[in-house]
Amino acid sequence: MGADLTDADLTQANLSKANLQAAGLERANLSGANLSGADLARADLTQADLTGAILTGAVLTDSLYDDNTILPPSLSPSQLASMSKV
Repeated sequence: MGADLTDADLTQANLSKANLQAAGLERANLSGANLSGADLARADLTQADLTGAILTGAVLTDSLYDDNTILPPSLSPSQLASMSKV
């Protein structure tokens, strides 16, 4: 298991190229965060808010999201396809 960032307020955080593999980001506020090039493989993004987050080049393979996860419209179709809805 990666870092436990459940309920963290990471608004506008610069997490570019961060290793967040298998991180627990449930209910985290990532609005406006720079996640470009970040590795979020197997991260739990259930109920997370990624409004306006920059995800260019981010790895989201097998990351989890649900109906309450707010995903940015800039998320590429291939990134969304690599994620797992729970």
